[in-house]
Amino acid sequence: MITVFSGTNRKNSATSKVAKQVFDLFKNNTEEEVKFFSLEDLPDNILHVDMYGSEKQSPELAKIQDEYLIKANKLYFVIPEYNGSFPGVLKLFLDACSVRAYKDSFHGGKKAALMGVSSGRAGNLRGLEHFTGVLNYLHITVMPPHQPISTIEKIVNSDGFVQDADNLKAMEQHVRKFIQF
Repeated sequence: MITVFSGTNRKNSATSKVAKQVFDLFKNNTEEEVKFFSLEDLPDNILHVDMYGSEKQSPELAKIQDEYLIKANKLYFVIPEYNGSFPGVLKLFLDACSVRAYKDSFHGGKKAALMGVSSGRAGNLRGLEHFTGVLNYLHITVMPPHQPISTIEKIVNSDGFVQDADNLKAMEQHVRKFIQF
């Protein structure tokens, strides 16, 4: 199973819209089960002082972890650039999931691919490299190369979806490569 993650909890973000396009590309290019999860849908109680005690993990978060992280053998992250890196909520999500079913969530031959979204010119390449380090630490193999999507505001239509032909082609090629990875 492949899970596509929208890597921000910002409501109605360009990242979420691009991630949904990526999800559709997977649905159109593979018979494998594909699921979508946006960090917008994380429970409000994910951050608390006792979050690192497995008995304190919220049932809502455990359900998300079971359905989208543990069951998946491939993880595709669409990640916006936040302050030269990736959003803290994405790290918080991984940290919160690490206290329960750690090996089932992260070890065991899981693979990942990363797509960056930014207003700037580099498509969050620095943040993708930072996140690659985190995933490698968790024993997740990250497919090279990353797929940067730069100047996002200039390449989307009025609904916020990528309409630029070159970027759409690159997105589809990246998805197909990950299916074969």
